[in-house]
Parts: sequence; C-alpha cells; structure tokens
Amino acid sequence: HVQLVESGGGSVQAGGSLRLSCAVSGHTYSDYCMAWFRQATGKAREGVAAISSSGRTIYTDSLKGRFTVSNENANNTLYLQMNSLKPEDTAIYYCAADIRPLGLRQTYGYWGQGTQVTVS
Repeated sequence: HVQLVESGGGSVQAGGSLRLSCAVSGHTYSDYCMAWFRQATGKAREGVAAISSSGRTIYTDSLKGRFTVSNENANNTLYLQMNSLKPEDTAIYYCAADIRPLGLRQTYGYWGQGTQVTVS
C-alpha cells in the first residue's frame, strides 16, 4: 500500500522560502513518477512540478525559476524548494505518485493528505 506524507508547510512572509518534503513508503520509490500539486481556497487544484524516475523535471510555466522539484531515492523523499514566495502561492500543497509518463495531469493514483502553505 503506497503512502505519501507531506511536511514542511507553514506561514512565511512574501519573498521568503520554504522546502516541502513528501515521504513515500509502500513501493519501490525509484519506479514512480512523482509530482506536486496545489489548491488554493475556492480554486481548482493545479499542477506545480513533476519529476520522473529518471530525474527529468517539468514545471508549470508560471512557477519556473522560483520552484525546484527534486528527489532523494536513498530516503524515498520528494522535495519542493519554493523561493521568492508570493501571497498567491498560498494553498494546500499535495504530493502525488504513480507509474506513468512524466506529466502534470491529475491522473496520479496516489496522493498525500496535503500541507498548508500561507504567504503573507
């Protein structure tokens, strides 16, 4: 049974940084495509970034240059480094996993519970 647990969210001032983590258990981590999504209050969930099992990455265009997705296979953890945060980055951030092609469509089979990021 695949489990994803996000951490690292919190409150930060505009211009600050946060690093989110997603601990993965229950599968061979290196086989999976992993992604970050976010959902602001009253808005649809949107893709943020994804990383393939081979290390290729993609980003939503509007977030390129500020957000960086990475993974550490040794400890089965996915990361999202977020810099120069803006109030519009306020959302619940979710990690997702599945064996699938790299992409940001919301067709991932496994999801975490989310972690709140608030930028003021």
